[in-house]
Amino acid sequence: MAPAPIALFAYNRPVHLARTLSALQANPLAHESELFVFSDGPKHPQDRSAVDAVRRVIEQCEGFGRVSVQEQPTNLGLAQSIIGGVTKLVERYGRIIVVEDDLVVAPGFLSFMNQALSQFLTETRVMQIAGYMFPIPQAVALGDVFFARQAASCGWATWARAWKHFSANSDELSRQIGLTGRRHEFDLDGTYPYFAHLRKQAEGQLDVWGVRWHASMFLHNGLCLYPTQSLVSNIGMDGSGMHCQPTTILDVSLSPLTAWNLSVPIEESPVGRELLKRFAVESQRKMSTSLIRRMMNKLYHFMSGQ
Repeated sequence: MAPAPIALFAYNRPVHLARTLSALQANPLAHESELFVFSDGPKHPQDRSAVDAVRRVIEQCEGFGRVSVQEQPTNLGLAQSIIGGVTKLVERYGRIIVVEDDLVVAPGFLSFMNQALSQFLTETRVMQIAGYMFPIPQAVALGDVFFARQAASCGWATWARAWKHFSANSDELSRQIGLTGRRHEFDLDGTYPYFAHLRKQAEGQLDVWGVRWHASMFLHNGLCLYPTQSLVSNIGMDGSGMHCQPTTILDVSLSPLTAWNLSVPIEESPVGRELLKRFAVESQRKMSTSLIRRMMNKLYHFMSGQ
């Protein structure tokens, strides 16, 4: 089976994009993979030069089986870009790997994604594969991978059979979660305010996609496979992104692995859930009073899908 297609979403950071492409090219499967680049249009006139610079980087892209580029003349925003691009490609190819222009991936990233996409192709409860893992050293005790109920938004993969359950209707999603009586569970047992983010999306205070995917997965009892050592590093935490204030709280070291044991029970890992809850709580506790609003905003957008 040919490797899954890669969807890369870019906006106005040419230097970051060049690093993203270089890291992807270093993956052994890159030269067999088809790359689809979605270049969003400028939001403001002053963004035009940066968008043009991004498109020049894309024009020089090589090292993949094939490169296709879609240049958006006007600004869609990241949420609409990802929802539209993923929907289009996954309907055509049945599966997809998704990255953004501020991610550096490990040399084994594409191998992991393709291995997991094949392994769990017909396991309907498995709805997503994550590339990023939070900096939780204790997670390696779980083995190479574990399943969690939390959706991923930073380097991930999915199938058409799972993405068909995605709903962009935040109001309806929050209504359904309310009816289940499981809001506390949805909020990672009260350690992270996903439901509040979903309501802000519904009220037009936010424009994010990840929390809607998390809600869609939650309502279908979906699982996401996480590596215990991260295969993705976010280099956009330097203040250059639309929602990215500088922070190191989510920094990780990239995994050196090139093969993984994926033979784990297809169920949420209780230990993995507790580790994620502890990380959410401790991350907030470590933030100083003077920085908490800025840092919480970053954590908020990172976990909810910028």
